[in-house]
Amino acid sequence: MRIAFAVARRLEDAVVGALVERGHDLVARFSEGDDVASLIGPLLPDVLVVTADGDRLTRDVLTACDEAGVRLVALLDGEVSRRMAASLGVYDVISVDAPIDDLDEVVVGGSVAARSRARAGGIVAVWGPSGAPGRTTIAVTIAHELARTGATVALVDADTVGASIAPALGMLDEAPGLAAACRLAGHDALTPAELDRVAREHPVDDGRFAVLTGITRASRWPELSADRMTTTLAACRSWVDHVVVDVGFSLEDDEELSSDLFAPRRNAATVASLRAADRVVAVGGADPIGVSRFIRAHADLREVVGPTTVDVVMNRVRSSTVGVGAGHQLLTTLRRFAGVDDAVLVPNDSRTADAALLEARPMGEVSPRSPAIAELRRYARAHLITASEPPTEGRRAARLAHAGERQRTSWGTPFRRKRSA
Repeated sequence: MRIAFAVARRLEDAVVGALVERGHDLVARFSEGDDVASLIGPLLPDVLVVTADGDRLTRDVLTACDEAGVRLVALLDGEVSRRMAASLGVYDVISVDAPIDDLDEVVVGGSVAARSRARAGGIVAVWGPSGAPGRTTIAVTIAHELARTGATVALVDADTVGASIAPALGMLDEAPGLAAACRLAGHDALTPAELDRVAREHPVDDGRFAVLTGITRASRWPELSADRMTTTLAACRSWVDHVVVDVGFSLEDDEELSSDLFAPRRNAATVASLRAADRVVAVGGADPIGVSRFIRAHADLREVVGPTTVDVVMNRVRSSTVGVGAGHQLLTTLRRFAGVDDAVLVPNDSRTADAALLEARPMGEVSPRSPAIAELRRYARAHLITASEPPTEGRRAARLAHAGERQRTSWGTPFRRKRSA
């Protein structure tokens, strides 16, 4: 493999030396200030390895690589570089903290990069019918559980009727973040830096939990038009690992009620979010009224989202409203009347839910061992976090312990060639 390098000086020896030792050919080693964009074409390497910073990874370099048929691999050193690579559409990326063998895999075939793309959870829309089935509580909990894994998460309040995420998390909402993001999207000015500016932060230990708060008055719904919502969610997709959208209950499309096809639609934010989602979480109340509402609305939801995966979550499951064997009765009813083969059954835990409201925190912070949280945590890990998540420090240490079987070279230390016997 013919490789050209445009990497930071502190990484040069480790990266270049390690890949050359693995049999790759060194075509060029660009220094700071070199015009990589104009030189990459005549050199025609197979791969350009570049540090994701403002000096080396530019749109001109990316365009030159595309025109010359050169694959570009970006080395990520922190959150800023990750966002820069994402904003430019660079897909073959790897952290500078990764083992050198993983870099070799990316250079040779991009397999690690493919796993990195699969790792992103994409957009998850959380919907529920009218009647307060606990949709916002589920959305906040899912976003919080994803952030606790070390991922970066954006929770978007797209409910144009009764936005409630800001008060649920104790945030002031005089300037709704989602409305600001949509205005920027309408002027083609929504960047990761602007999203950082308009978003609010909820503290988590490992990852990042950003919130785009919803509109403060229902009359402001025209600010969240379909095209602006679609653009905003697309920007969020490259801004964070997971996007969780809390949408309104109404799925009514009023095109048939209006002769003006270009007029704004009352439920545009909800419909646009559902259609942009990679997965939909449909929340129903686990009681006779909640189930009947859910079954009637579920058919309408399927019409809106089409082939998109829909995961059903029945909230506040308890025998006092359903009877003995509540879980079995719910699953049987959903299978018979809605064609739903499986559902997540979240036990009723009103004490934790009330405490979370009182303290303006996610339920998982108030009571991490709550049975309701345990069920939602299992769901998130099974369906929203793939097996390709980056290894924890413990697993990474275990792999490095087998260095005798397979050499692992850290990029953070100077590369040393093997001495000949």
